[in-house]
Amino acid sequence: MPVRFRVRVDGAPPEGVARLDIDERDEGTIDEERLHQLIRQDGPIADRTAEITFLDAGAQAYVFTFG
Repeated sequence: MPVRFRVRVDGAPPEGVARLDIDERDEGTIDEERLHQLIRQDGPIADRTAEITFLDAGAQAYVFTFG
């Protein structure tokens, strides 16, 4: 069953990011088991807070990668 999610960076929609698995509303859908790329940012590295809100029940996360 598909699970919808929303992504925020520092409490706001991510700006200046490559959008592979999120749409223009900063939302996406998990509909298969695979690695999803939610945020890919260019430029200087800084401390940021990434937030994923699942809009439907049933999501399971196994791996997060950074860097």
